[in-house]
Amino acid sequence: MKRTILVIEDNEQNLYLVNFLLSKAAYDVVAARDGREGIELAARVMPDLILLDIQLPVMSGYEVVAELKRDPALAEIPVVAVTSYAMAGDRERVLSAGCVGYIEKPIDPETFVAEATQYLLDGSPDAGEAP
Repeated sequence: MKRTILVIEDNEQNLYLVNFLLSKAAYDVVAARDGREGIELAARVMPDLILLDIQLPVMSGYEVVAELKRDPALAEIPVVAVTSYAMAGDRERVLSAGCVGYIEKPIDPETFVAEATQYLLDGSPDAGEAP
C-alpha cells in the first residue's frame, strides 16, 4: 500500500515540484491550496504525512497545525513545515507550533524527498506491504 502525503501549498510552481518529486518516489500525493481545504482534506484522506506551507490564504500554517493538533483523529499525523521563513527563531516557532520538522524553501530537489519522508515511521512508500 502506497503512503499518502498531503501537501498544503498555495504556490503552483512549488506545488508542482513537490508533487513531481514525491510522485516519482512512489508516494501518493494529495494537494490543498489553502489552510481550510488542507484541514478538510486531511480529515477525509488521513494522510501519513502533511507538508505545510506557513504563508497560506484563508488561514496561516500556524493556525492549520493548531487545528490539526486539536482534532484527536488528526493529531498524530506528522506535520512538516515547508517554508521560506528562514529568519532567526522561525524554525523554533514552527516546531513549538506543533510541526515535527522544518524544510526551508527554495527546496533542494536532490534532498527534498529524503528530508520530507524521514518523518514517516520508516520512510518507505510501501510500508506495511508484504514483500
